[in-house]
Amino acid sequence: MDSKNHRIRDYKHRGKDADEIRRRRTELNVSLRKNKREEAIKIKRNLVDGNGMSEESEEDATKRRPNLDEIAEKAKSPDLQVRFEAIRSARKMLSIDRNPPIDDLIRFDLLPNLVDCLLLDTYPDLQFEAAWALTNIASGSSKQTQAVVDANAVPPLLRLLNSKQPNVCEQAVWALGNIIGDGPELRDYAIELGVVQPLVNFIQQDIPVTFLRNVTWVIVNLCRHKEPPPPVKAVQDILPALNYLISYTDITILVDTVWALAYLLDGGNTQIQVMLIYYVDDLISRVLFNCAFVDSGVVPMIVKLLDHNEVKIVTAALRAVGNIVTGTDEQTQIVLNNNALSCFPKLLKHPKDKLNKEAVWFLSNITAGNQHQVQCVIEANLIPD
Repeated sequence: MDSKNHRIRDYKHRGKDADEIRRRRTELNVSLRKNKREEAIKIKRNLVDGNGMSEESEEDATKRRPNLDEIAEKAKSPDLQVRFEAIRSARKMLSIDRNPPIDDLIRFDLLPNLVDCLLLDTYPDLQFEAAWALTNIASGSSKQTQAVVDANAVPPLLRLLNSKQPNVCEQAVWALGNIIGDGPELRDYAIELGVVQPLVNFIQQDIPVTFLRNVTWVIVNLCRHKEPPPPVKAVQDILPALNYLISYTDITILVDTVWALAYLLDGGNTQIQVMLIYYVDDLISRVLFNCAFVDSGVVPMIVKLLDHNEVKIVTAALRAVGNIVTGTDEQTQIVLNNNALSCFPKLLKHPKDKLNKEAVWFLSNITAGNQHQVQCVIEANLIPD
């Protein structure tokens, strides 16, 4: 027993080590956000209409670019067809795979014209092209994203979430996702303008799964940053949607949903408690989503996903429960009560080194708890000889 207790002490995080791990996790989360957004925007840029432009070389595409002076002038035309052609030309320039001329289009003051086009409900094709162009501009640097916000694009984009044209509505979701994903300031700005409820309203609507994936991705962006974390009211509004989405079998939706929960659980003891209390006894979500809650909430759902055959889901689930056990002994006990330790023999031997390290990190936090929790780890034979 003494040797096992000695090994347990070796697992424990000291304060400096914990701070370093937190710092590295923050850096990893930023990297994941950037990779996710770059992957998503690359997909969108490849959806160029059938003129073959997406298959051209960058050099050929550059040669074909219309004169920016001409585009900027025509984008102001009272003739909506002329304006449409100009905005579509700008969008095509922004849809090349590498080095789109974002700064050039900003310099030619095209942003106000793009924002104005979002208001033209009688011309949804023009709204779509303008929203797509803004999506790709907002996919750039923080400075470029801020330029979109400074052009007052967010209010009309939010308005388009109620568009009766699905492609226009979905494109507005994409644009808002890029803006929200840039950082906590723009996230909170969008929240103040009312972005959360329209997104949550999409969850149970009869929309294509591709659209729902985009909505889920934007919700993840709302949950990401913890310095500061999203406002409590926004979290409370988002949680019913996450509870509904965690039952989905679509891998992309499920991965994003569990990551959203993991991010929200990474906000310290108080935020962990907000999450756990919500899921233990929440009547609002039952009314809104008609979901059958188990008494102990979302934790058993996440624990179950630790045994999923998709590595991305296991990674997200392990991070989520790992964040819970950084909290109080009482919060940690909720995870143990749901038999989480039974998943760890497999996780400790997983072929993915990253999962092994996450599993050890989880156990180190358990063994930093009370004596009963240490004993649970010992009895589960999770302390190496």
